[in-house]
Amino acid sequence: MGLSHRPLRIVLIRHGESEANLDKTIYERIPDHDVPLTARGHDQAAKAGKDLRELFENEPVRVYVSPYLRARQTLDSLGLDDLIGSPREEPRLREQDWANLQDTEDIERQEQLRDSFGHFFYRFTHGESGADVYDRVSTFLETMHRDFEHPDAPANVLLVSHGLTMRLFCTRWFHWSVRFFESLRNPGNAETRVLLRQPDFRYKLDRPFEQWTPYEPTERERSAWL
Repeated sequence: MGLSHRPLRIVLIRHGESEANLDKTIYERIPDHDVPLTARGHDQAAKAGKDLRELFENEPVRVYVSPYLRARQTLDSLGLDDLIGSPREEPRLREQDWANLQDTEDIERQEQLRDSFGHFFYRFTHGESGADVYDRVSTFLETMHRDFEHPDAPANVLLVSHGLTMRLFCTRWFHWSVRFFESLRNPGNAETRVLLRQPDFRYKLDRPFEQWTPYEPTERERSAWL
């Protein structure tokens, strides 16, 4: 297949508000992968779904979804079942592994260490570093590009995932520096970023990520968004 067969848009969406966004101690009782959305999180996803339906122009969508409950619930609440067919559960799009059942005080201590050490390289004691997530996202990109080659590949692709995973997906896709990644803020719950295909068949983000620490993107890094 030629470049013209690439999707017109690749949409990344973070899950809606979860119970853990309101109370981090829930991780002491419930595994991270089983934390559900709040009622507000379902509403956020439903609103996002209406916007996505308009963006997708009611055309078919290929979906990859993190296996975490809050991501799967977000997908359900988007209300796009008639467009997506059978979504593909994709473990490589899961949240960064922090621990098993967590000790809140210990995690808060490690978060402080991570802020001084660096979000990309710091590895949680019983979990992953940002670099680990980057590596598994890289292998997912290989799968996604192969899927682009299918004759029936739709013009729309949707990834339902998590904030840090979204940032690292874009870091890998656009070859951003680690320093730039370190400056980026997570998108809000049920917030999207859209990679739009350009006339030269490259992609640009519809808008940049917000930054929480000072860093001046290079000219090449700035060229990733419209």
